[in-house]
Amino acid sequence: MSHVVKRIWLQAALRKMRVGYQLGTTWLASSLPNRCLLCHQSISLPESGICAICLHSGLYRGPICLGCGKSMQIEADYCGECQKRQPRKVIAPCSYHQGLGTWVGAIKYQGQLAALPVLCRALVTRIKALEQQGLIRLPQAIIPVPLHPKRLQQRGFNQAWLIAHELSQLLQLPLIDEGLTRRQDTRPQAGLSGAQRRRNLHDAFILADDFAFQRVALVDDVVTTGTTVSEIARLFEVHYVDVQVWCLARAEAPGLLDELDSE
Repeated sequence: MSHVVKRIWLQAALRKMRVGYQLGTTWLASSLPNRCLLCHQSISLPESGICAICLHSGLYRGPICLGCGKSMQIEADYCGECQKRQPRKVIAPCSYHQGLGTWVGAIKYQGQLAALPVLCRALVTRIKALEQQGLIRLPQAIIPVPLHPKRLQQRGFNQAWLIAHELSQLLQLPLIDEGLTRRQDTRPQAGLSGAQRRRNLHDAFILADDFAFQRVALVDDVVTTGTTVSEIARLFEVHYVDVQVWCLARAEAPGLLDELDSE
């Protein structure tokens, strides 16, 4: 299959996914009991998915380093260690390990979308707070991490695109789902070591030469080692495009969130 044919097929699949997502979420909202996924208590419309109490209990409770995810005592973009190397900024409303990660994973692996809107709103709240504090700048566009066409056909949706679509609506920023493509159907990253993840994703993505933006947010469901987003970000940075990463949860290294409690 030629590159042009693949691109046309992918664009058609994305259009179908948009329609399916909009119809599916409308149907779910009108047909399912409106109860919290965690505590099972009733939720008053228009809220859905996760109640305010359970959501608040799973969100970050204090300043978090945007580089490594470490707990900090004051609000800043980086901890002392990350100040030295200025890593790419990752913005998330919560840790994958502290209560809400199960429902972030359910979006991808079970097609359970009930928690997606409320988690996206929590991410938007976090983004706006960081922007007001001068720690980040809003991007010009939102870019979902793409799936290979074969994987998209198998799964039926791209969770990164669904999240990016919701964020685009909430922040009134353009969603760009053309230009960045996944040209290799790589094996799943789950269960691979860091070195294996890097080898698995080497040369897996391609970026069009005529990409027109200078600041973008790269969107995924979860950031663990950051291998996927780093591989993509390098393509943008070759063209001097600034990249920050947005996700629903961050699976930071063990112990980073507990360090303040032990001091």
